[in-house]
Amino acid sequence: MANTSINSISLKAMVDKASNQIIFVESDNDFIDVIFSFLTIPMGKIIRLTPNQSIRLGVGCLNNVYASVKNMDVKHFRTEACKDMLLSPRSVAESQCKNLKVKIYNDEATQYFMCSHNRVDCKLSYCKYLNCDSCGGSINKEKNLLVTPDGGVFVKGLSRLIITDDLQVIPPLTAASLPLLTKLGIMDGNTIEEVTINVGVDEVLNLLMRSLASKTPLTESLLKNKPRRKFCNENQGINTEPQMVKDKTNLEGTISVKLIVSKSKKMVCYAEAGEDFVNLLLSFLTIPLGFIVKHMGNCSLQGCIDQLYKSVQDLDDQYMMSSYHKEMLLTPKLVPGFCYENHLLGTEEATYYYAGSTGFLSTDRVLLATQTALATKSIRSYCGQESAQTSIRPIAFRDPKANHHQHTNAQVQGFLEGPAMFTVTDDLNIRPVSLIFGLSLLNELKVPLTDIYVQTVQVHEEEALRLLVAAFLGDSALTNTFIRETEQNKRIKQEQ
Repeated sequence: MANTSINSISLKAMVDKASNQIIFVESDNDFIDVIFSFLTIPMGKIIRLTPNQSIRLGVGCLNNVYASVKNMDVKHFRTEACKDMLLSPRSVAESQCKNLKVKIYNDEATQYFMCSHNRVDCKLSYCKYLNCDSCGGSINKEKNLLVTPDGGVFVKGLSRLIITDDLQVIPPLTAASLPLLTKLGIMDGNTIEEVTINVGVDEVLNLLMRSLASKTPLTESLLKNKPRRKFCNENQGINTEPQMVKDKTNLEGTISVKLIVSKSKKMVCYAEAGEDFVNLLLSFLTIPLGFIVKHMGNCSLQGCIDQLYKSVQDLDDQYMMSSYHKEMLLTPKLVPGFCYENHLLGTEEATYYYAGSTGFLSTDRVLLATQTALATKSIRSYCGQESAQTSIRPIAFRDPKANHHQHTNAQVQGFLEGPAMFTVTDDLNIRPVSLIFGLSLLNELKVPLTDIYVQTVQVHEEEALRLLVAAFLGDSALTNTFIRETEQNKRIKQEQ
């Protein structure tokens, strides 16, 4: 008999017998950690996982960006590694997620290598046997990331919580659950029953996909006899204002894009843009899901991933491993090397810390200090603790997008070779610029040449964030970002 405990979790679910719908499931940290990890997964990795599912769910039109990268000749990229970084983006939480009870992807663990000279200015690299930019030494010493020693991921091991069908995570207390039962119209305990459900990789993948496009993802992914809703790729929301709007009077770092617009249809037929704009679009694949949810503002969603994000925000800190783990979910950062100069989204790269006295490496400075002190057997002494702390320093990375023979002391560049021009459709299909392709698009859209005009727009941080959200929510990303009037502009006009 197969051992179902390997890469699976057993859940107790309360099910409404009349509607055959999950009211909530009760779980310890194992399942909570799995669903919280959704927020740390880069969009490119989520899209890559989708073809393995029976559900072919497009995440807005980001799947078109992914397909464009996959189909683009490698000669358009600075290096072959750039293409790989977009098709299989890494997560800062990768080391933590090794401890998940159910792992939905089994990529090879990221390797870290350091210069054998171990100078303060030496850098880390994802590749071995390169020359150090700082001292010229050989990068050949492998370093492993520290993980929490007790095996936890995001939530403490003794935590027990309930998860509603729309992914609200709340304490399993009567006072908290009564409003939920009342809201669902359940007044009699005889109408509900307890069901045991085994959750494996397929169920978790299913849950991830449905959390992006359903209000009842637990029922639809875990109840075998529940009819499954047909998914579509319609626009999920009209309002695509980012959560935080910055002052756009500073023109430094902006990107210029030419839009080919239909007068009658009031839509962007396609855009012609340089590699700087396309670098921005390609970078969407490296963005963790939690970053997008954070910036969605008041956008309406078909799914309920925003409820999961809000649950992390509202969850009492006593349930979390640490404030660092909570921040990792609410403000996920990029792996070093995935940002580049003029990256308008305002994303940050995670800081990696290195303890020279032990050779330990971690993104969690508190964990690193504790483990370094324990390793040097000096945690009981104040002086020893101080010594362990002072041996810890931030460590920079060699730009993984650069050619191996290049020095990378300057601010890193984007993924594409330049200068180059591209044609970008409204739903973010990207190709090298082509008049034939542009005319074919107009013909396909039934837009005559007499109906178009060219509009030049400037992309600042506000537009970049709005474009990211629009790409996540629906198919008309360029139109929703640059042509359709935002709710904010409508309010301004009404007040005038």
